[in-house]
Order: sequence, then C-alpha cells, then structure tokens
Amino acid sequence: MPDKPIRFAIVTCSDTRDIGSDTAGAALEALIAEKGWECLRHVVVKDERAAIAATIAQAADELGADVVLTCGGSGLSLRDVTPEATQDACERNVPGIAEAMRAHSLAITPNAMLSRALCMQRGRTLVVNLPGSEKAARENWDGIAGVLSHAVSMMAGGGH
Repeated sequence: MPDKPIRFAIVTCSDTRDIGSDTAGAALEALIAEKGWECLRHVVVKDERAAIAATIAQAADELGADVVLTCGGSGLSLRDVTPEATQDACERNVPGIAEAMRAHSLAITPNAMLSRALCMQRGRTLVVNLPGSEKAARENWDGIAGVLSHAVSMMAGGGH
C-alpha cells in the first residue's frame, strides 16, 4: 500500500440526480472511508460529454486525485456518454480493470454484459467508470478495490 492514503474523487454523471439523491456516490464514499482512504470531492454533473471530461481532468490535475470514480452514464441510453468523456480526458486505456468489473458482475447478473464502462489513465490518475445504481456500484467496487493500492503505487513510479 502507498505510504499515504489513496485520494479519490467521485463524479456522478446524471441528468436526474443531485448530491442528495446520489446513493451510489454516497455508498462509494463510505466504502472509500472503510479502507482508510480519502474522498477529496464528490460532485454530480449532467450527462454532457464535455462537462464530464472537464470534471475528470480537474479532479486529476487540480485536486490531485489518485483515482477518479465515475458513477453512471456507461450503459446503452443515448444520454450515456461517460466512456466517451473518459476517453476525451485520458491518454491510456487500462482494459483489465473494466474487464474484471464485467466478469465480477456477470457472476451476479447477465445485464453486466451491457456495460460500456472503461478504465483509463490520465497522467498519474486512474479513472474508473462505475454503474449509477448503488447495488451495481458496490458490486463493481468489490471486484476491483483489491488492486487499487498497487495501481496507484505503480502510477507513482513504484515497481511491479
């Protein structure tokens, strides 16, 4: 584990939720705290590609988040643009994490195969697209939380 707690930002992407009704984001805040990690910011942005990309970039570049978790916007609705916004904001694909989330979720529901979620890297920040429902966000978190310390350490220059 890194010497300091992992710093997170949560970006919920939704036209219908606000911070008070974002149960998935609130659940992720609690799960982050359970690990002794830190949530620097939790915001809700509209399902607008440019706004989501800008918020991801700000969390990485200005806040210095090690990990940005997005919630929502990774399904098949025409308003779901979080994966595209993540591509706009990031340089490198980290497909194994997204694949692991889908594999973990497929053991629970066949609907997991409908996810377009990505995991990408912006500089030394990992960006992970999680589902917008609290239940699915928790399930996906359970599938990946164990590798986040090592990922953050590697991005900071640590060895394999």
